[in-house]
Amino acid sequence: MAAGGFCKLPNGTVVVALNLPSPAADGPGSVRVLVHARNRARALTRLRNLGLRAVYLRGNTAPPTPDEITAVLHHPDGLIWRTAPAGGVLGQDLVQELWHPIRALLGRPAAQT
Repeated sequence: MAAGGFCKLPNGTVVVALNLPSPAADGPGSVRVLVHARNRARALTRLRNLGLRAVYLRGNTAPPTPDEITAVLHHPDGLIWRTAPAGGVLGQDLVQELWHPIRALLGRPAAQT
């Protein structure tokens, strides 16, 4: 079972964090995905609509940290990822890697304007 959790914000929205196996064949072993949405169900629906079908949130064992919440709130898509720590424990392992938009993980091109 993947570690995950959520945090309800003062405005009523939630940030959901999930550690998932990488959907990319040549990608990292597991990734930490953050989703900002109106509620937990909508956050999971956003991931399922991107092709991550077997995504579930059971419990609140690994909620997003304050730094993760800030990162996802400042991203225009509200959906970001980076490599998950090897031991599954959040902390110093993640400090060096920047957050990526979800399309970088799924191999989808950026929208053209």
